[in-house]
Order: sequence, then C-alpha cells, then structure tokens
Amino acid sequence: MAYQSLYRRYRSRRFNELVGQEHVVTALKNAIAENRVGHAYLFSGPRGTGKTSTARILGKALNCTSLEADGEPCCKCDSCISFAEGSSYDLHELDAASNNGVEAIRDLISKVALGSPGRTKVYILDEVHMLTSGAENALLKTLEEPPSHVVFVLATTEPQKVVSTIRSRTQHFEFELISANLLGEHLRWVANDAGLNVTDEMIDYVLRVGGGSARDALSALEQTLASGGTPDDDTAVEEVLDGIILGDPSVVISGLSKAIQSGRPPRVIGEILIDRLRNAFLTSMGNSPDHLSDHQAEMSKTLSERMPLATITRSLETIGAALVGMRQSPDPRIDLEVAVLKLSHPKLQTDSNMVLSRLDKIEHQLQVLGASTASESPTPEKIDHSSANEDTPPSPLEEVSSIEALEPVEEDGILSLSEVESIWPEIKKNLSGKAKARFSGGRFISIEGGEVVFALPNEIHRDRCAECLSEVEESISKKLHRKTNIHLIVESGGQETVPQEKTQTLSAVSSDEDIDVDSLENADASAGDGLSLVVDSFPGAKIVTDE
Repeated sequence: MAYQSLYRRYRSRRFNELVGQEHVVTALKNAIAENRVGHAYLFSGPRGTGKTSTARILGKALNCTSLEADGEPCCKCDSCISFAEGSSYDLHELDAASNNGVEAIRDLISKVALGSPGRTKVYILDEVHMLTSGAENALLKTLEEPPSHVVFVLATTEPQKVVSTIRSRTQHFEFELISANLLGEHLRWVANDAGLNVTDEMIDYVLRVGGGSARDALSALEQTLASGGTPDDDTAVEEVLDGIILGDPSVVISGLSKAIQSGRPPRVIGEILIDRLRNAFLTSMGNSPDHLSDHQAEMSKTLSERMPLATITRSLETIGAALVGMRQSPDPRIDLEVAVLKLSHPKLQTDSNMVLSRLDKIEHQLQVLGASTASESPTPEKIDHSSANEDTPPSPLEEVSSIEALEPVEEDGILSLSEVESIWPEIKKNLSGKAKARFSGGRFISIEGGEVVFALPNEIHRDRCAECLSEVEESISKKLHRKTNIHLIVESGGQETVPQEKTQTLSAVSSDEDIDVDSLENADASAGDGLSLVVDSFPGAKIVTDE
C-alpha cells in the first residue's frame, strides 16, 4: 500500500474523534439522534480545524444502517466503509475554488433530484466563497428548497465573503482553533500509535508552526521527523527582537541577515515577528492565546516583561505596514530592513509615538531600578514624619531626583587647570555653532580666585565671546558638577591686556563725555591722507584704479 501522510491516515472517522470542536459535535449528534437534520449547513473556520472531516462524518451518519443511539456512525456497515474509502455514491464533493462557474453549478443542480443507494445524498461544496456571483445566484433556489433526500454542506475559511442570501439559507457553525493542550495530546497520541519517536522539543516546535491547526501540525511533525530534529530558527528571530529592545541596529541587521540566509522569505520572517509580538502583546494584557504551549507562553511572558508595551504596539504597526508594502515592492527585504531599523535606530524615529515609547522605556527602567534599590537598602531604625506616606509609591520624578542625588557633587574641591583642559574638547563638541566658533581662538591659562581665566587674542574677540559666556559656563558646570565662572582676558601680545570690567567702565565713561569739536587740531601733513593710511595698515596691498 502506498504511504499516506499523517493527516490523511489519522483523519477523524467519528464525531468523538474530532479535536476541539465540542460545540459543533454536540449540535450535530443531537440533530441526528432526534431526526432534526437541516437541509443546508455552513461550516466556517481556519484551515485544518475539521470542517471537511465533519461534513464527511455527517454524511456517513445520515446513511449508516446501524446508527448508534447517540448519533455516531458504526463505521462497520457497507455504507460507512464506502464513505471511508471514498467510493460512496451518496457523497458528492465539489471544489468551488476550481469549479466556481455557473456551468459547474448548473451541472450539480441537474443531478440533485436523482436518487442514490442510501437514504441521504450529501453535497459538500468546499471553499464556497470562491463561487462567482452568477454561480451563487444559480445555487440559491436549490439551496433554499432542495429535494427531501439531499443535504448541502458548505465549507469556507472566509465566511464574510459568502453572500448573505446563502448564509441565511443555512445553519452556520463556526469552527475554532484547537488549544495547545488538546493539540499536544493529539500529536502525542498519533506519534505513539504510529510508533514515532518524538521529543518534547519537537512537540513545542510543531505546536508553534501549527498555530492551532491539526492538519498543519501533523504536516510539520512529519517534516520534523524527516529532517531529524527541529530547525534552529528561533535564534535569528530572537536576535532581531533583542536588537529592538536594546536599540542596537547592528544586532537587528545581524539577526535579520541570519534569518534571510536560512532560506526564509522576508515576508515569512515578518509574519513570525508579528506572531511573536502579538503573543507578547496579548500576554501583557493578561490574555495569553490558548493555542500556545507552556514553553511558548513562557517565551511570550519573558518578551512582554523585557519590551515596554508602547514598543510592542509600535513594532506591530511598523512591521505590519511593511508587510502591506511588500505586496508591490520590487525587493521585500528592503521593506523589512527599513521597518526593523526604524524600531532600533533613534535617529530614524521621528514620530510622536517614539516619544511616548521613550518615556515608557524610562519609566520601565526607573521602576526596575527603584525595586532593586529598595531591596538592597537597609531598613531604617527610626521613622520620621515622612514615613506616613510609605505606602504611596514614588512618582517617576521623585525617582529621578533620588537618582540625581546619588551623583557626586564637588562643591568644596579645588579646581585644577588640567581638569578643565581635559574636558574642554568634549565641551566644545556640544556647544552651539556660534559659541564653538568664537571660543576656538582662545585657551585656558590659569585658575585665579576660583575663576577660570580664558585668554583671547584681542578685545573684539573677547567681546564676542562674552555674548556666549553663559552657555560655556553652564556646560562646564554640568560636566564638573560644580558652579564654574570664567574670566575673559586679552592675552599678552594683543592690542592691550585690560580686564573686561575695566574696559567696560572706560567705554561707558567715554560714551557719556561730550566731545568739544573746537578743541580738535588738524593732523600733521606728514601723516598722509586717509588712503595712504589704509595702504600702510595692510602691507603688500596695491591701489587698483577702477576705470
């Protein structure tokens, strides 16, 4: 006998063998036992949850000659055996995805009234949402009033695409994703019955790949056994998520490159990231998905604790938008790379959501730091007046103040010239462009009376620097953790070495005095005219006549 895949070999044959669809099983068994079977059903739900298998079991039960009291087929009579072998004349399956035209439906309708060996003729229309508008309209009348011996079962993964006129003519049953516990038990039973050697690591991997679908999980189990173990595909994805948490673009690119080199398309990698982030988001909201195994639930919990909620939400939006853009992108890898870099590189994060994310991250770090500080600090022996509010948690601003209070402040230390000179290159980098340009032409020469003396080549340069003096003093004070004043002087060899205060006093006095024009005397003739004075002031200059 030819080899059959696991999901075909272990397809459910009875209602009790269906996994995770108790609400559907109970309703159909009661309808069969009480002879209240409807003329049309609509089964909807994710792929691999048992829609087509349930439709076949329903047809088997309706034609079973030895039906059990609870509505289960016996699976021993000729009718049940023919259903199991796929040779029954009472079961007709139509793939609406490939037979979606009006002609296919007309051919089906023309044979509906014909009799069959069994009591009930069952028509299964799979992927019914793929029918064209004309085919849907052609089916309406027969679906509403079929012959008494005919039952229609429509199956679809997208019930919202089925027109309301068809939905209103059927009983709608919604199939659910199978929980991780039930699916894990089913996988272990299949492995034990088939004599397969599986490990817990394989089961965890298969449950994650299956995502609540029994068929997908069995296919993944078969592939895992064929490859000899689980592929190491979590490391690269974990590295990308770690890079987003740490804000390190190099880690993100490294992990993304490893994931792409493993042979997975960028869209698949993006979907894996979305799935991990979604699980972490739901876990942080206190609602962990049911289809996760214990190992996956623990991973989601760890990720939700490490990554702030605002970062998770922003990551879901950014990567989701990248997945949408991949549909028309010439190179989907670029869309994914740009998306994850935006999440990890501060200079690429310009929206208001990033500001909220940074604030959330700061609060998260402060909470962790506050908790660790509280656990390490000894219990005070005496309770002061502030202990009345010990049950009130400190605000983030109070925590920031407490952290800043721990930083050393050297108010009474002696400031040295070498200390100022050592930090001056770093200070200049953070100054404004104007202050940086003006203070580049001077140097620190001494410490006098607690003030730092800064020498400049001339008075004009000194006056320009005085306009930016407060900015420089503030920057140096922050760096040294102490109030630092700067005294500007003109260095020897300049126009004149005069303290700044004296120069300002002289200029103020001279500006207030009245000048007696009559007392002014003419210059000596040997002094030359104004043009010659200008030429003498610039050695090597030539007078050019503009003709």
